[in-house]
Amino acid sequence: MAGQLEGQVAVITGAASGMGLATAERFIAEGASVVIADFNAASGEEAAERLGDQCRFTKCDVSVEDDVAAAVALATDAFGKLDIIFNNAGIGGAFGPITEVKADDWDATFDVLVKGVFLGTKHAARVMIDQGTGGSIINTASIAGLGGGAGPQAYSAAKSAVINLSTTTAVELAPHSIRVNAICPGIIFTPLMHSGDEESAEAMVAENQPLPKRGEGSDIAGTALWLAGPDSAFVSGESIRVDGALLAAGPQIFGQLRNTRNLHRMVGMAHGTTGKPATYERLEGA
Repeated sequence: MAGQLEGQVAVITGAASGMGLATAERFIAEGASVVIADFNAASGEEAAERLGDQCRFTKCDVSVEDDVAAAVALATDAFGKLDIIFNNAGIGGAFGPITEVKADDWDATFDVLVKGVFLGTKHAARVMIDQGTGGSIINTASIAGLGGGAGPQAYSAAKSAVINLSTTTAVELAPHSIRVNAICPGIIFTPLMHSGDEESAEAMVAENQPLPKRGEGSDIAGTALWLAGPDSAFVSGESIRVDGALLAAGPQIFGQLRNTRNLHRMVGMAHGTTGKPATYERLEGA
């Protein structure tokens, strides 16, 4: 029996681990060929080798236009076309009191979380328009972009921008039969979310999230599969919450995870699973 994405070609950024990797695995299982584009070369190469002939890897800093263009070009060179892009790469980004956050860290956060989505959309749309067969663009936003209390200021503002960019480009690209949608994850158990402290994260989820289930990368992969496939053919401009009803309950989660509990006493920058260490300074008097 053919998979839901049989013969389709996808680029997934940030797919060396976490939600992106779970999605790459699911897409390939459903018959797609996938380009993993990730800053972390060691993890990306290992994932691509494990996933086999239907997968390629390219090192990609999504804030660099040439890197994103090269990832899209690899898909068309290796597999002949492009049907789907999942602009998923992310970092925790700048943190600290708004009075102390460094402008360079703020800019770097937006470079990855917003500029990366812009560049992925730009270059994928060029190919999809030229092909004339439509396509699906999926962007990772967050419930942090839908209200306060679910993330630090820079991250939340950037994810809000991703939601708006998805809506705007859905309208612009609709005449080309290109659909654009955003996924807004809640607490998904990935290395970026828990920083190795799953016990603390599980305790916080039990206290705050209505649905008694751990959010996993596979939950995002399933949503991305639906948005990429034929069953969502009339869905565009949507932002889908995948959060176990957390936002519906009114999240106040930022600062409760052990790895975020003391961030009000510090200022710095978190680089997620890129392999770059976090930088931070303890605030005077904290």
